[in-house]
Amino acid sequence: MQVFCDFDGTISVVDTTDRVLSRLAGPQWEALEADWIAGRIDAAACMRGQIALIEGSDAELDAVLDEVELDPGFPAFAAWCADHAIPLTIVSDGVDYFIRRILARHGLEDLPIVSNRLMGEAGARALSQPHRRDGCAAGAGVCKCEVAAARHSPAKSLVYVGDGRSDFCVSHRADILFAKDALATYAAGRGEAHERFETFHDITAMLAPLVEARRATAL
Repeated sequence: MQVFCDFDGTISVVDTTDRVLSRLAGPQWEALEADWIAGRIDAAACMRGQIALIEGSDAELDAVLDEVELDPGFPAFAAWCADHAIPLTIVSDGVDYFIRRILARHGLEDLPIVSNRLMGEAGARALSQPHRRDGCAAGAGVCKCEVAAARHSPAKSLVYVGDGRSDFCVSHRADILFAKDALATYAAGRGEAHERFETFHDITAMLAPLVEARRATAL
């Protein structure tokens, strides 16, 4: 078993980038969001434009990030994965610095993370998108399908956990899909098998019997 997991709205209880923008950027970020939702620009271009609008010092940015909470079950889920030698990778169309800052408060900053990269400095922020792929169905800065294809071991079941539009395409690759919010609606509309969840406590409770059953079969 190998787990890939979205971050914003999945591991974190809010969309971190939206929280930062609402606190440290002018209202232009909402116009970019509207352009993306209307299909006038793709998600990758939207994110680049929004990050460039972030103002404030490094300390002010950190103060906003330090307000963001994790799903109450995620630290225990990460520990459970480690205890059972289950690889856990965060794959996010969010921002690496934001994610690591939040995870560090819980001692989880060493988890593998694939995401966009914050560049520049206070007053001149920029976004690097090394995992963007031309032709990505999601139009995202991180092509989650390509990440999963490159990092997933075919010998292991692929477990994916997500909540939003950037997760739609990669959800098709999952052997076990945990979904909520927009991703759950999307999966249900396509007749895709999925498990709805509220917190990561639910995911641990559903995966633990599968792991134990497979372990018993292997003995």
